[in-house]
Amino acid sequence: MRNDESGFSAGSVLLSFLLGGMVGAGLALLLAPQSGQETRKKIREFADDVRDKATDYVGHAKEKVTSVVEKGKDVFEEKKSAVTAAFEAGKEAYQKEVHK
Repeated sequence: MRNDESGFSAGSVLLSFLLGGMVGAGLALLLAPQSGQETRKKIREFADDVRDKATDYVGHAKEKVTSVVEKGKDVFEEKKSAVTAAFEAGKEAYQKEVHK
């Protein structure tokens, strides 16, 4: 799924945006004036949030891949049936011509 105009797919742009946001939020946590205990707590919460978002992203990606694979299988079966039918029709036509 490549976008010919910009050279990047929508998924890669979204992932880059999310990763950039996470890095920015992490830096904000580390550079904010607060005690070490508060910083560790916020970093732990941030890490949990990132893990949850990454898990969701992976889940959505798996769903999309599964959907695309299933559609591909369906298209393959349709085309396989069409090619098989065309082959059989050609074979029958050949046999009829040979027996004339």
